[in-house]
Amino acid sequence: MASENEIETKFVPPEILIEKALELTPQGNIGIAYTYNEPLVGYEYVYDCSKLAKQNNLKNVIVTNGTICEKPLTKLLPFIDAMNIDLKGFTERFYEMIGGDLETVKQTIKLASNVCHVEITTLIVPGENDGEAEIVELSEWLASVNPEIPLHITRFFPRWKMTDKDATPVKTIYNLAHSARKHLQYVYEGNC
Repeated sequence: MASENEIETKFVPPEILIEKALELTPQGNIGIAYTYNEPLVGYEYVYDCSKLAKQNNLKNVIVTNGTICEKPLTKLLPFIDAMNIDLKGFTERFYEMIGGDLETVKQTIKLASNVCHVEITTLIVPGENDGEAEIVELSEWLASVNPEIPLHITRFFPRWKMTDKDATPVKTIYNLAHSARKHLQYVYEGNC
């Protein structure tokens, strides 16, 4: 039993997870989504589960920040049906601020889009990545990979360690989506 300040956890072996997913297929389950926090931190677990899921005709979807090296990604991709990758901005400055690497994420998008269905999500933070020039550059680059990759432009709300920013104005989201549609076939506004 966990103490007051601890969270009780339970390890679920890949075989048990797949068994549960298969039990739920009569209710419409088609597979497993690896999401929340960053699922690729547990790469080996995701790999083992996705491989076993694929062997059992289940779909695998990953929601990720896209920060993964090429070799483990190419090993994982044959078992993945779809990915939603966070492209958090389109400047090195923004990625330095959040502790990431833009080129790694771009490489992940390129590699994944050749193998599975890919969608991109960009959270628009006021004063950080909300400029029209940045979304135009992002959408032009994404179109050079594949103009049919869906882009979700989503609204930021101040939370946890970023309460010093206001919520993104709805008008900003719609204006940026309009600009992105000049280059991409599928652009969606989110959190509006």
